[in-house]
Amino acid sequence: MDQPQQDRPQQDQPQQDPSYCPAPAAPAARVPGPPYADCLECGRPTEYGVATPGVVLCPVCEWQDAQRTACSG
Repeated sequence: MDQPQQDRPQQDQPQQDPSYCPAPAAPAARVPGPPYADCLECGRPTEYGVATPGVVLCPVCEWQDAQRTACSG
């Protein structure tokens, strides 16, 4: 005889294992106005707020850092 729907094991749904690596953090958004954080390389004001976590660079230092990492190899 047929068993009720709730007594059947859920075979149709895949098991959801937690991810081994957590998802990367969302990139920090630019803020519309002051107070801006200072660049860690040159000390100029950046486009990011003071409360932005992580390494904060001005647009010039960001570009230079991206070039260094892209051409290393």
